[in-house]
Amino acid sequence: MKAMCSFFGVSRAAYYAWRGRIEQPDPDADRMAWVQGAYQASRRTYGYRRIAIWLRVKQQIMINPKAVLRLMNKLGIRSVARRRRIFKNVGENTHLYPNLLRQDF
Repeated sequence: MKAMCSFFGVSRAAYYAWRGRIEQPDPDADRMAWVQGAYQASRRTYGYRRIAIWLRVKQQIMINPKAVLRLMNKLGIRSVARRRRIFKNVGENTHLYPNLLRQDF
């Protein structure tokens, strides 16, 4: 065991701590289910801030937005980016004034 730990660059204490943790259930399992449900309810459009607000308002579940971000990263989910808004009538309603001073810099 000592040779294997030194080969991988891990201390023996860290290896045994990891081995003890691997059999325990994930403490974030219920919160990940809540985040996944909110994400699906929003049709994959909500980011971590809006999911935190949705959980607080609709489900009365208080989760820190940074924790929601961490859980979303753990689940591998991201919000779908919005399409860019195209402004069609940009130049029609603007006022154009003649250059009366005729400044030539």
